[in-house]
Amino acid sequence: MGILDEDVQRVRDSADIVQIVSAHTQLKKAGANWSGLCPFHGEKSPSFSVNPDKNVYYCFGCQASGDVISFVRDIDHLDFQGAVEFLAAKAGIAVRYTDRNEGERREARGKLREALAAAVDWYHDRLLTSADAGTARRYLRDRGFDGERVRQYRIGWAPDDWDQLVKALPFSPKVLRDAGLGRESKRGGTNDFFRARVLFPIFDPQGDAIGFGGRMLPGGRPPKYQNTPETSLYRKSKVLYGLNWAKDEAVRANEVIICEGYTDVIGFAEVGLNRAVATCGTALTDEHVRTLQRFAPRLVLAFDPDAAGQAAADRVYEWERKHEVEVAVAALPPGGDPADLARTDPDRLRQAVEQATPFLGFRVERILAAADLRTPEGRGRAAESALAAIAEHPSEFVRDQYVMTVAGRCNLDPDRLRQSIRSGGIRPRVRVEPPRPQRQRAETPENNALRLAIATPDEILPLLHDVLFDDERNRAAFRALVAAGGDLHAAVADADPLVGELLSRLAVEEIDADPHDVRRMLLHHLAGTTVAELDKEAMAELERAEPAADQARSAVQAVSWLRGQMEAIAPNAPPDSDREDQLLGWLAQRVEGQG
Repeated sequence: MGILDEDVQRVRDSADIVQIVSAHTQLKKAGANWSGLCPFHGEKSPSFSVNPDKNVYYCFGCQASGDVISFVRDIDHLDFQGAVEFLAAKAGIAVRYTDRNEGERREARGKLREALAAAVDWYHDRLLTSADAGTARRYLRDRGFDGERVRQYRIGWAPDDWDQLVKALPFSPKVLRDAGLGRESKRGGTNDFFRARVLFPIFDPQGDAIGFGGRMLPGGRPPKYQNTPETSLYRKSKVLYGLNWAKDEAVRANEVIICEGYTDVIGFAEVGLNRAVATCGTALTDEHVRTLQRFAPRLVLAFDPDAAGQAAADRVYEWERKHEVEVAVAALPPGGDPADLARTDPDRLRQAVEQATPFLGFRVERILAAADLRTPEGRGRAAESALAAIAEHPSEFVRDQYVMTVAGRCNLDPDRLRQSIRSGGIRPRVRVEPPRPQRQRAETPENNALRLAIATPDEILPLLHDVLFDDERNRAAFRALVAAGGDLHAAVADADPLVGELLSRLAVEEIDADPHDVRRMLLHHLAGTTVAELDKEAMAELERAEPAADQARSAVQAVSWLRGQMEAIAPNAPPDSDREDQLLGWLAQRVEGQG
């Protein structure tokens, strides 16, 4: 079930990968390709390369690779169909589906998005122009929101009435209910879901509206906060307010800030920290972390300090292990609200993020700061509490460093503290990941042959044969290209992942070598290897008690002929394609005969 293959190919062929990538990172022309900073990981020197002819990309730093569809999937956190539909919409292409029901479901979700986009405009216009929104405008001004901020974040106002939105929007009651904009009334009709609330539109990572967060005005009807109900577009365990604005800066900074409220996100942006997101009426979930780790490896919790300290440690350590992230805590002052600090003490807010400490460090420091370390009893109690927190961490190496901290602050013997932890039966699970190596460009004839085969398959593939490739992975890559008829995307899709990664990387590397020179070098190398093998065979026959004279003589003759061919195709010799074809045919026949 999905989009028809021919429509996928049509979308892939029509998409301008340079334009798509340029929306996320600045690209500069570099020969036939384009290069820039990788949008998938933080870096200071460009290692990201795009080949516009093949519509593919490759990062030499983090090894991210793929075509224009996979780029949209990874950068915008979409599934395959969603990425194709996004590109199709940009190109004005109507896609068809293999399952009629799937097409209908996608069309229905599209209708919900249209209704939500219309609601964002309608609520926003009410806030700006309606007389009944005066109290809401005053409330926002008191919170530091001027007209520019209101327009930037598309903030709106839901009037205190039963069904003004339902009557104003040209959508059926079912669509409005399914979008979370309406609810069934006691009489069977449809009323507005939001009433008498300041509304903060919630967007998905691509910037499409999927719901709202509603805040009651002072003295209004509770609850204080009201979010869109669960819909096919809005799942509060997955949704993060502000991710559409924060994702690019999060990638550049290798860090994302997580806070509790919509105004907190806006407050962080006001002080230049444009990488904050907020959970929408729920605690941070595993799905939230899974989403965020695609944008940044470091998560800074900017909750109320006590709430952050009370977060379940086992969940945090599980996130760090499972999703390979580092969780830190911003040192906000007691009772500090990021939105208020952004107005009253912006430097303190920035400093809190800059000085964010690892989760365990935050917990230990809170325990020690609250303790009375002037007396032996106070130091003993503080050490016990701190060790209980330290013992929960899965890494022995991390635990030991904090044990030293506690020992120093509490004037205790670190070996006694280590023994105390060990006596508790802790069995640490140490997980040490080796650093990912940085790949260097390999300037070998085999790699150059593959680069040429990718660039101009119709011209190069007929000149080559898989026997010319010594390296097993290179040989597999060549065979994948041949099997795919030179179609890079098909070759990558059908090949082993490591082979596909090799093809993706080579596709974005410049190549100016002459195809015939490359083939000559491969032939020369294979012929030389074959001469050595034949020499060894001849010597083995002559050393036998009853040598096979005919086999030895045949090997010697083959060696003599091969050496003559090698001289004829030496780099300084004139081109001779007929001789090269003959030599390649002989070598291929010998290798295949041995197989």
